[in-house]
Amino acid sequence: MSLEQTACEDLKAFERRLTEVIARLQPATTRWRMILVFVAASTALGAYLWLTDPITQDASFVQSLLNHLFFTFAASALILLFIMGIHRKVVSPSIITSRTRAVLVDFNMSCDDTGKLILKPRPTTT
Repeated sequence: MSLEQTACEDLKAFERRLTEVIARLQPATTRWRMILVFVAASTALGAYLWLTDPITQDASFVQSLLNHLFFTFAASALILLFIMGIHRKVVSPSIITSRTRAVLVDFNMSCDDTGKLILKPRPTTT
């Protein structure tokens, strides 16, 4: 095998592995996105109910939170999810593709969001 054929096979293997890694992350990413949307919507609904309650004006902050346990638990769950790093889990495929693009620039290549390699034309020197 020539050097060019070996390089081509290596690029194909790299592309297959990159697309496999990104494809494997998609189901988990979708699941984390659904969890985040559900908890954020629950927090927003709980906040609306908490703020529109006329009793909230007369009660202390702690007593108001105890009166609205739905909001308290939803907001606590949202804070806990962000502490656990859900913001990174939601965008992990795009983190991998952006870092891969940064490395591939040195080789005059790029990749799309699915991991397919994009070969750029060689720069002309004059």
